[in-house]
Order: sequence, then structure tokens, then C-alpha cells
Amino acid sequence: MRILISIPAYNEEKTIGNVLKEIHTVMQQEKYPYSLVVVDDGSTDKTALISQQHHARVIQHPRNYGLAETFRTEINYFLHSKADIFVHIDADGQYLAKDIPRLVREVQNGYDLVLGDRFSGGIEAMPLLKKIGNRAYSRVISRIIKYPIHDCQTGFRAFNRKTATLPIQSTHTYTQEQIIKASKQGFKITEIPIETRKTRDSRLFKNPLQYAIKAWIN
Repeated sequence: MRILISIPAYNEEKTIGNVLKEIHTVMQQEKYPYSLVVVDDGSTDKTALISQQHHARVIQHPRNYGLAETFRTEINYFLHSKADIFVHIDADGQYLAKDIPRLVREVQNGYDLVLGDRFSGGIEAMPLLKKIGNRAYSRVISRIIKYPIHDCQTGFRAFNRKTATLPIQSTHTYTQEQIIKASKQGFKITEIPIETRKTRDSRLFKNPLQYAIKAWIN
């Protein structure tokens, strides 16, 4: 099965090179047929150049559109490709490339959406407010879909083409919406425990309080 690994990025010149290098190393060792795409969401640094130097296809937004719109660009590229499995991973290096094959295998085993669960694995560091908020969101999502989800905001996920066709209407994030819609359609969802590295604060969410408010509204 062909795999597309997609990375949204905004001013990630310090980390994107190492992320891509690690992915290439893991995927070549596993002998998976794969391709890499970086969606550069209006970066003003060398994110795009470094991504190209590490053999990734780069799609550039003319300005910063935000995570939800970037995700729609990623999905559109996937659906127009010949890939069978979509893997989404962040550009800051918090997620470990060695876990990509684990997510892929669960899709191959029949799951439609596979989430990397940071709380059941191991989080090197996460601000207390963010941790409390994530757990609260996860409890709400679990009640909505009547199925336990431990990490509904994880950006590390893999899914098939069927899940990719679910429309994302949010203007802020996609994480919770995709889970809810997949569940309502009867798609098979699972989580696998993953470890994460400590990283600097996300550039995708500049204001944690603003993110919390918008996420609840969505």
C-alpha cells in the first residue's frame, strides 16, 4: 500500500530538516512505498527550501491560513494522489517517526482512523493548562461518540481514503471534527500509545486561551 506522509509547517526551519530526515530513515528501513509533502502555511523563513532539500514535495500558501485550511490542502493533495494511506505528523519534532509504521499497520489491519495517544504513551513535557484542556476535550468527545478517546487533539494520525473524504468545516482545527464525523459514519477508530519529545510552544496556536475558546465553539 502506498503511503503519503504530510506535514503542515509554519516557520519551522529549525526543526523540519531533522523531522524529514528521521522519516526517510524509518520508512526506508521498513521498505514502505511512501512520499512526503510539506504544506508551508505562509512561512517567512527557509521552511520551504529546507523541505525541498530533504526531498519533500512542497505546497506553499501565499499567506498564513491556519491549521484547518492547511489540513484541507493536505487532504485535497492526498485524494488527488495515488496513495492509499494518509499519515499526518507535525513539523516541530514532538512526534517520533519510528511510530509511523505502527499507525500504518493499524490502517492495514482494517481501521479507518488511527490516533497517536500521547497520554497512554508518554509525554516528555506539556503545559498543565494544555494537559487539563486536552483531557476535558477528550471526555466531551468520548461522550459525543460513545467511545473512549484519550487524546482527541493529537496531530499524529493515519487514515484511509474513505476517512479523507469526510468534509472538514471548522475554520480553526480539524482534530475533534474528524473524530466525531468518522464515528457518526460508523468508521472504525482506534488509538495507539506513543511517546513524544519536549518541544517549544506551537507556532500554530499562538494564544492557548484563544485556541480553547475557538475549539469549544467548533
